Amino acid sequence: MTIAMLRARVRDWVFDLDNTLYPLDSTLYDAIGDRMTAYIAATTGLNAEDAVILRERYFVEYGATVVGLVRHHGVDATHFLGDVHNVDQSLVHPDAELRALIQKLPGRKFVFTNGGGGHPERILKRLELDDLFDGVFDIEFGGLSPKPERDGYERLVAHFGLEPAHTILVEDTLRNLMPADELGFLTALVGPVHPEPRPAYVHHYAHDVKALLADFLDIAPASA
Repeated sequence: MTIAMLRARVRDWVFDLDNTLYPLDSTLYDAIGDRMTAYIAATTGLNAEDAVILRERYFVEYGATVVGLVRHHGVDATHFLGDVHNVDQSLVHPDAELRALIQKLPGRKFVFTNGGGGHPERILKRLELDDLFDGVFDIEFGGLSPKPERDGYERLVAHFGLEPAHTILVEDTLRNLMPADELGFLTALVGPVHPEPRPAYVHHYAHDVKALLADFLDIAPASA
């Protein structure tokens, strides 16, 4: 799908948060992962190495580690999400160029994330983007139905009154775009490392979110 076709159809924007609205090379996500590993080890009695393996297995199997911990270990999701996202916010930084691009976009803007525990709101505030978004839909709003589970997307649509045919989902995770496409969303994949050729459910691709938005707005990125 050409960028001109996207421009003609997009009315609302839905952005992933982690590694999408801030750079993939940020150490914030690593810090969250370390806290997850420590939490799992403390809860299950596993050593750190096995806790990492379990963490990744639940992520792959369920879309979010917390779902596996709730189902198989009786973990309280609210406590887990609050604990593991209690990380140093200074690991991410405001980006004036990104803010200016988002500010120029037509339509409503939302965040759709598998994070929780107040993490999305804190990060948006730290990035100085919180006032630009019309709402946040996290895994707790989704009833612990994380991306890529279809139920989470359907809840998102109902919660914000979205029209998928006029809504674009911007994601750094390839598998999270398939159910969006099946529901009729427009889709955009961002990030430096993705397979080629890309699947048909990826309607547009850009190296990062700023490149995508600059392309959509037909302006040259300031960092180009």
